[in-house]
Amino acid sequence: MNTSATTRHRHHPVPVMLKIVLALCSLAIAALPVTATEPATDARVRSLKITILSTMLADGRELGEWGFAALVEADGRRILFDTGAHPDLVLENARTLGIDLTTIPEIIITHNHWDHIGGLLTLRKAVLDKNAPGALSRVHVGEGVFYARPSDDGGEEENLLIAIKPAYEKTGGVFVVHDKPVQLHPGIWLTGPVPRKYPERNWGTTGKVVTPAGVVEDNIPEDQALVFDTDQGLVALFGCGHAGVVNTLDYARTLIRPARIHALIGGIHVFAASDKTWEWTAGKLAGYGVDHYIGAHCTGIESVYRFRANLGLDRKHAVVGAVGAGFTLGQGIDPRHIAR
Repeated sequence: MNTSATTRHRHHPVPVMLKIVLALCSLAIAALPVTATEPATDARVRSLKITILSTMLADGRELGEWGFAALVEADGRRILFDTGAHPDLVLENARTLGIDLTTIPEIIITHNHWDHIGGLLTLRKAVLDKNAPGALSRVHVGEGVFYARPSDDGGEEENLLIAIKPAYEKTGGVFVVHDKPVQLHPGIWLTGPVPRKYPERNWGTTGKVVTPAGVVEDNIPEDQALVFDTDQGLVALFGCGHAGVVNTLDYARTLIRPARIHALIGGIHVFAASDKTWEWTAGKLAGYGVDHYIGAHCTGIESVYRFRANLGLDRKHAVVGAVGAGFTLGQGIDPRHIAR
């Protein structure tokens, strides 16, 4: 009897082991990595609101300036995108709009220019004064943002972020340098430095930057954008778009998925573009199927209206960006009053 029982025991493991192997295979297949061009469905952003905090056009009691900043609220997360030009402006506009800065842990700095970094230290000190050391304590920047930019006459350093860095770090804040794209949170992508596939030149011709390879023309190599993957398409947020709006959107559609551009928001530096450059850019944007467009900062007012016509959008779907204006996923653009 014992032998018979042992024999039966020896034969039972075959189907059991087969089930285990099949189960493990199923788990292995489910765990296969998803390519960047086809992110998992659950990696989409479901709730998104972007509010402009710094740009040239102001509405109501807010203040305008040559600069850019925006508040991102996505699936319960809050991110400050750039910090404007003047030290106190974003702080004052946030107060006017009833925005609690102590609930924002992260900052994106798109590039080193003064009109995007001016409020960084003031904002950090303001949240520390409210006993919120974790607020505005982590800054995401692109590789090259701390490269030296010597002035044309050999005078003062033009990259103000170099001096700001140690002062910010002294407050307990940290900089995170990205040399490639990263998904910061599910469905929220930071491009990092963008390859310059097309010759979209939108920077000064005399600037120089000191890189590991030597001193070269400063094409703002660190320029980056923030892109949100939603069921409606990609939502792209720009500071200045010095890497080129077409280069950046092409890159994002390759990294994430080749979806339509549901919303394009921020500065894309075409205010001084030639007609030839503008027409080429507009043609490319039309190919993406842009649904909503808020042109702010260095986009230029005239460019917004030209893009509106070229993209076949109406005044509800393409506006000049104003402080306090914004975009909400599923609702569209709130232009406030002056740009309506």
